[in-house]
Amino acid sequence: MCGRYVIARAVGDLVAATGAVPDESLGDADHGRLRANFNTAPTTDVPIVLERFVGEGDDGELVRELHVARWGLVPGWAKDPAVGAKMFNARSETVLEKPSFRKAVRARRCAVPANGYYEWKKEPGKGGRKQPYYIHPADPEETIWFAGIYEWWRVPEGTDLRSEALQPGRDGGGSTWLLSCSILTTDSPEPSAEHPVLTALHELHDRMPITLAPEHVGDWLRPGEEDAPQLVDMVRAEAHRTAARWVLDPVDPAVGNVRNNSPELVEPQPALF
Repeated sequence: MCGRYVIARAVGDLVAATGAVPDESLGDADHGRLRANFNTAPTTDVPIVLERFVGEGDDGELVRELHVARWGLVPGWAKDPAVGAKMFNARSETVLEKPSFRKAVRARRCAVPANGYYEWKKEPGKGGRKQPYYIHPADPEETIWFAGIYEWWRVPEGTDLRSEALQPGRDGGGSTWLLSCSILTTDSPEPSAEHPVLTALHELHDRMPITLAPEHVGDWLRPGEEDAPQLVDMVRAEAHRTAARWVLDPVDPAVGNVRNNSPELVEPQPALF
């Protein structure tokens, strides 16, 4: 499960890491603005990296771009963008079959950058109290790249929708489009004597977001429907291996309120119990 995460990276850092070209809304790599968010929640605008063909179909030039998308996938057939509030995660086991996700995973895959993510652990007999944890790489400069999918939704004329993920004239006409995304999840790892972190993740929650290994980011981004089943299997298989290097820090329960948004949220705190 991934319902809250941290993204505090400059445009230039994401561009340097991926070679992506920033969308016009982000500015250039040297002066682009990307607001740090220490409590990112569904329906928030977030950065994503994707690849697409520019030009005539698959004969066009393949380009890698950095965009802003709304977190919570809105399928092209949706009547209301509010459906995205419930589709911020996509189960990798069923993503190829679910009507909301199957077209996107076959043709529109992306990588969602993050510093780390939050998860809550409920302790039996503690009156329902939960301890939040911040899960992140040991190196604070290392970026997590979640396996994601994205979709374009045509905004009906007259709709009052405010988002940095809106892109007017994407189809060359007068329409405005909303770019949205979802993060793939998988089952948590089994306990491991060799990797205590995997045991901790197993005890924390039964689901976890899928993180892309650096060497497979390009494979995941590349458009192509035929390879989708193999790619989903690949990223599921490597998810636990990449997670074995993470750190789990107990943090302040203030992260439970989405209005709280500051660097202090990720500072390790004594556990509640």
